[in-house]
Amino acid sequence: MAVVIRLMRAGAKKRPFYRVVAADSRRQRDGRFLEILGHYNPITKPHELKLQKEQIEAWIARGARPSEQVESLLRASGIGVHAPKTTTPKAKVKPAKGAKRTAKKARPISARKAKKKAAKKVAKKVAKKAAAKA
Repeated sequence: MAVVIRLMRAGAKKRPFYRVVAADSRRQRDGRFLEILGHYNPITKPHELKLQKEQIEAWIARGARPSEQVESLLRASGIGVHAPKTTTPKAKVKPAKGAKRTAKKARPISARKAKKKAAKKVAKKVAKKAAAKA
C-alpha cells in the first residue's frame, strides 16, 4: 500500500478548507484516510496552517510521500520532506578496459509484423528502381 500525505477538501462551496491527511494513494481525494495530520485554511489572511510535526515526520520515515502542495506547505513550515536513506546505494560496476559490450538479444517478431516489414522492403526497392529509370 502506497501512502501519500495530501490535502483533503472540506468546507462549503467557494469556501475551501483542507485537512492534511495520510491516505492510501489509490483512494479518492476526499475518501477514506488513515490519519488526520493537520489542516490548512487558504481563505484567511495570512493563511492558517496547523500541522502535527511528529506524526508527519513519522509517516515520512515509514515511506509516505507528500503531494506537491503538501510538500510546499511542509517546506514553508520547516518540516523535513525526504525520508532518511536506510540503504546504501549500490556502486556501479564498470566493465574492464577493452571489454566489449554484449549485444542485446533481438525480440522475436510476430508473423504479421514480419510480413509487413518484408512488404515495405519490396515497396522501397520498387520505388528505387522506378526513380532510377525516370
